[in-house]
Amino acid sequence: MTDPFVKQQQTTNAFYGQAVASFAVSLGAVAVGIGYLDASAWVRGFLAIAVLYLTTSAFTLAKVIRDRQEAP
Repeated sequence: MTDPFVKQQQTTNAFYGQAVASFAVSLGAVAVGIGYLDASAWVRGFLAIAVLYLTTSAFTLAKVIRDRQEAP
């Protein structure tokens, strides 16, 4: 018999803060690295757009996985 009132596990504030901080530090480090890269502006621009595309793709993938797990 399944319980229709199963409480979903909630993450702690510390875990949420760590995830946000990790994301901000990693994105900032890549931005600084691209900024100091000894390459033309076109190459740095291409890498910046690639990082933004990768970031949005990661958010989309995480949302799709979450939605599939929460589906009945």
